[in-house]
Amino acid sequence: MINNLKILFHQGKQFIPNPTSVEVPGVFRGRPIISLEKVDENQLSKLCPTYAITPNPVTIDLGKCTFCGECALRFPTKISFTKDYKLSSNERSRLLIKEGEDKQVEVNPTTVRSEIHRILGRSLKLRQISAGGDNSCEWELGAANNVQFDMSRYGIDFVASPRHADGIVITGPITKNMAEAVKICYDAVPEPKIIVLVGTDAISGGVFAGSEAIDRSFLDKYKVDLYIAGNPAHPLTIINGLLDLTRKRQKE
Repeated sequence: MINNLKILFHQGKQFIPNPTSVEVPGVFRGRPIISLEKVDENQLSKLCPTYAITPNPVTIDLGKCTFCGECALRFPTKISFTKDYKLSSNERSRLLIKEGEDKQVEVNPTTVRSEIHRILGRSLKLRQISAGGDNSCEWELGAANNVQFDMSRYGIDFVASPRHADGIVITGPITKNMAEAVKICYDAVPEPKIIVLVGTDAISGGVFAGSEAIDRSFLDKYKVDLYIAGNPAHPLTIINGLLDLTRKRQKE
């Protein structure tokens, strides 16, 4: 009993009462901020292995960023990472962090399909597809539903069959041997249905972008409803992204 109390005192309460407002403890790289400090922009952009940084003006694409932090280490007066874990949007362009701006990444409520709020706002069942992923985002998706984060409290769960799902969650860059499986799974989900991309690999291909081993043609044919950035995406990022997509904000 004494040892258990010591552990509780040391770790604190692990259950998160409100995942939408909790602060991430320890070291965490969330939304970056780009200052107006003058630096060698070409040298800065060449640092990024996934070409997430572009110059003039300096912009970071969170859909390509691996969150390695090398840019902030080499140019600390230009780039810094905050602990802001809300990194999801229904519009790909909103994942672009621009020089001199300090704005949250948000879902645009005016472009969310009406049936998502009307039908999926209280209960959302998802079928996850690991399309060549490295198991990092898959682990975080599992963690989002553990006793600490407890995503199920919002009626959001993962199901085994696409026929019981309201949409698919894709992780990984979509390899050629998974391309058809993704299409078959999506077709098996009843309407209305959503597509969610989780992690850098799923959003842009990540370090595998341009490889002959991947086939992302599926994403050219269907509209993506939510992009959840991260490498891997944090459980809080996942939960808040899904809530922002499916729930109307109180101020509305």
